[in-house]
Amino acid sequence: MRILLMLVPISLVLLGLAIWAFVWAVRRGQFDDLDTPALDILTDDDRPAPPPDAPAAQQEDSPRDAG
Repeated sequence: MRILLMLVPISLVLLGLAIWAFVWAVRRGQFDDLDTPALDILTDDDRPAPPPDAPAAQQEDSPRDAG
């Protein structure tokens, strides 16, 4: 029975912290736009691809001299 006298206040404090964290996140705008971040992965990059004859690619593909 004594454990309930300790666990009930601890659980109420944790509940209060969870509510405070949720209210803080809502006020900071964490839940304003839930759709756009999920769709960002589907958009194309504006950067062009590197040319296939890049110097780094040629060095990796060339055979090394044995002697």
